[in-house]
Amino acid sequence: MSGSALLKQTIHDLVIANRILANEGVVDVFGHISVRHPERADRYLLARSRAPLLVEAADIMEYDLDSNPIDPRGRVMYFERFIHGEVFKARPDVMSVCHNHAYPLLPFSVSGNSIRPIAVPSVSLGREIPIWDIRDDFPDDGELMVTNNESGRSLQQALGKGSACLMRGHGTVVATLDLKNTVFTSIALKVNAELLMNAHMLRLSTGRGNIKYLTDKEIDTQVKTLQLSVGLNRSWEYYAMRSGMTTSINDDRPSKASKPAKSAKSAKAASAAKSSKAGKTARPAARKSARPVKAKKKPA
Repeated sequence: MSGSALLKQTIHDLVIANRILANEGVVDVFGHISVRHPERADRYLLARSRAPLLVEAADIMEYDLDSNPIDPRGRVMYFERFIHGEVFKARPDVMSVCHNHAYPLLPFSVSGNSIRPIAVPSVSLGREIPIWDIRDDFPDDGELMVTNNESGRSLQQALGKGSACLMRGHGTVVATLDLKNTVFTSIALKVNAELLMNAHMLRLSTGRGNIKYLTDKEIDTQVKTLQLSVGLNRSWEYYAMRSGMTTSINDDRPSKASKPAKSAKSAKAASAAKSSKAGKTARPAARKSARPVKAKKKPA
């Protein structure tokens, strides 16, 4: 896949996203993350069928919104790529989609207990996460995986305008306005589920207290802060380094080219000092004699 510098950077970031999600335990051998094509809104980028921890730039494939590969070259594709295509198709605001099977989420998908944010990092999840059951729309299929556009469309409708949706007995889909947000929201969803489970166990074991979820006002206020680039870039750098990848996104150290220019006065003084130093150390070139050389007299 050839392309512009922007496309190459997007592919590089998608590789980092795969590595981060694997390192943080959001995905294992299964699960995948995509990003909308930076120059074509009617296409998206997704790795070939490979464990996210192993994804490299050469693994990234391009798809249309019906999840047809543009240049397959015989490469094996993810069965559930239709999740990505249907979300991108229905949600122009979405720039990145993640599907994962993080285990802390599964008890909430089958027990009727909803996941709601209880900690600041999880505010991007929204107020409450819906649960999609494939059995509701396809009762006779016996299928739990999203292997075609019809089931992908059904899942997208359950997701609605939200940023996350659980899939009964399966996993979750996360969809946000950019790649970094999708990565961090996927991590936050897993962590929030772990914290919420601990809170439920603590309440049941002690028989005291009620779980205090974040209020709508707290969610609306904090999500604006978490979406600022200063926090996103710092988090991206941190998680990338933890996964063994490197990024300069948060490196604001001035380069030589970006050093402030010297004032005219200081520049003139520096030039004079340099000339004076050069005058003291330079040796004058040897002069050639202009006098004619006398011929030696021959002996008589």
